[in-house]
Amino acid sequence: MHPIQKDISRSSFLLVTPAAPKVKDPQTGEIATHRETGETLYTVGVVEMLEGRADVLKITVPESGLTKELAQGAPVRPVRLIALPWARIFNGQLSDGVAYRADALEGVK
Repeated sequence: MHPIQKDISRSSFLLVTPAAPKVKDPQTGEIATHRETGETLYTVGVVEMLEGRADVLKITVPESGLTKELAQGAPVRPVRLIALPWARIFNGQLSDGVAYRADALEGVK
């Protein structure tokens, strides 16, 4: 499936979980890295608020796209946020969802 550029022009976001290294393999503890740059990837949790709805998104961001000043509850803006639909069969059961990636997460003043 192809990445989808997510329109966030009318959304507002709050940081709900701080950045944590993204684990590629839970059994070995291997940390995920960017395929092209080798940079460590992090996962952050944000709440997206749009038209009276609130959704929690888990967004993968490269280390260079994060700033240490971001605190829990801070208003943020994902830079170039894309949605990546996925599906797989595990133990005969279909699992599917949407993974989110952004180039950066900026604080909003």
